[in-house]
Amino acid sequence: MIKIVTLFLIGMVVLAMFGRLRFPGQKKLGSMKCDGCGRYRIGSKPCSCGKG
Repeated sequence: MIKIVTLFLIGMVVLAMFGRLRFPGQKKLGSMKCDGCGRYRIGSKPCSCGKG
């Protein structure tokens, strides 16, 4: 029983470590969102909401 609980906790720690990883291109995707409405901007034109 203790062995199962220990393996479960180790598995949860490993999943938490993978969850904190940043994938390549994450910063670029975040900068493509409009600051006003949160939608993704396509191309170099300003957002249609008029705020970003």
